[in-house]
Amino acid sequence: MDLIADLDARGLIHDSTDREFLSSRLDERSIGVYVGFDPTADSLHVGHLMGQLGLRRFQLAGHKPFPLAGGATGMIGDPSGKSEERNLLTRDELQHNVASIKRQLERILDFEPGPYQATLVDNADWTAGTSMLDFLRDVGKHITVNQMMAKESVKNRLASEVGISYTEFSYMLLQANDFRQLYADHGVELQMGGSDQWGNITAGIDLIRKTAGGVAHGLTWPLLLKSDGTKFGKTADGAVWLDPDKTSPYQFRQFWLQASDDAIVDYLLRFSTRPLDEVRATIAEHEEAPHQRIAQRSLARELTGLVHGADAAAAADEAADVLFGGDPTAASEAALLAVEREVPSSALSADRLDDVAEVLVETGLAKSKGDARRTLEGNGFRCNGATLSADSDLADAPRLHGRFLLLQRGKKSHHLLTVSG
Repeated sequence: MDLIADLDARGLIHDSTDREFLSSRLDERSIGVYVGFDPTADSLHVGHLMGQLGLRRFQLAGHKPFPLAGGATGMIGDPSGKSEERNLLTRDELQHNVASIKRQLERILDFEPGPYQATLVDNADWTAGTSMLDFLRDVGKHITVNQMMAKESVKNRLASEVGISYTEFSYMLLQANDFRQLYADHGVELQMGGSDQWGNITAGIDLIRKTAGGVAHGLTWPLLLKSDGTKFGKTADGAVWLDPDKTSPYQFRQFWLQASDDAIVDYLLRFSTRPLDEVRATIAEHEEAPHQRIAQRSLARELTGLVHGADAAAAADEAADVLFGGDPTAASEAALLAVEREVPSSALSADRLDDVAEVLVETGLAKSKGDARRTLEGNGFRCNGATLSADSDLADAPRLHGRFLLLQRGKKSHHLLTVSG
């Protein structure tokens, strides 16, 4: 199965230029492919993964990925899918965000020298020094206002109370020029993006044809929305980030693990980079026993490993096992450090462990010493998986990896103590 057919089978094509022509071009020789990421934050989130993984698929198939960080367009903001104007960022903020995003892209794409080496480009490099008169002459004259007004996001904003500024209205011209520049400088022939980018992509294709007499291609994937119509990648707590300091590897794993059975088949097809026959085999296994969440576990493991590395993925798996009833004494140190990020934790010297009721109050697992004693009598507390009694001396409890005690009340309340001395 060729690459375009594989993308189609996974539900990853919404619009494209001539599919047969594009497929034959990809078979003919290696081409440059680009996807743009506006650095409006210092981390990408799971909503950006489709673009990153799209570039990875093309790189694995022998093509050259060009992720574009919009150091210029990020100063304006794309109106696509937005109901109001974005806050504008400073140049320093954008430069910081671009540097942060590159580190995340390096997990997904291969930037090492070679025939299919990924190249991060920043459109500020060719836009910042261009005068307005030059831009209007070289780009503006080739794209009609009719073409820009026909874009759905522009129509929606014009019909709203908020309206649209000239700044955001001009975004299409800037993105079209990016495609033209990458075509001229790097031989990039294909731009990809979400389906809301189709108007911007075709504007670039037209600009390349009119200014260089060249043939370029475009491909979009369907926008992914949750069942309630809200944006994919958002939770009640906000975005699910790729930066481990913003969203821990454990929380990232849990996001995929908690996907509904209705959605997981679509997610697995679109996000997994495993061969299609393997993905379909996992789906078939999942459908035989959905309660085992085989598809969710498979995708969570694959994507956590890809985004955060194999060690972080293994630690997240172990941490989940510990927090959902597994034996903490078998957990690795990395797993307990992962647990420490997810539950209340504190440090305590060993000489303060003799009064178990006092420790339980200090850690917040008991409201008072009386509450602690009553719950201890009912065998409601554990330390490292072992039931505690009123006579227990935590100083005698074996410390996990020489320093940890995992205290637990019931099934869901935990506190990780780091013991010194």
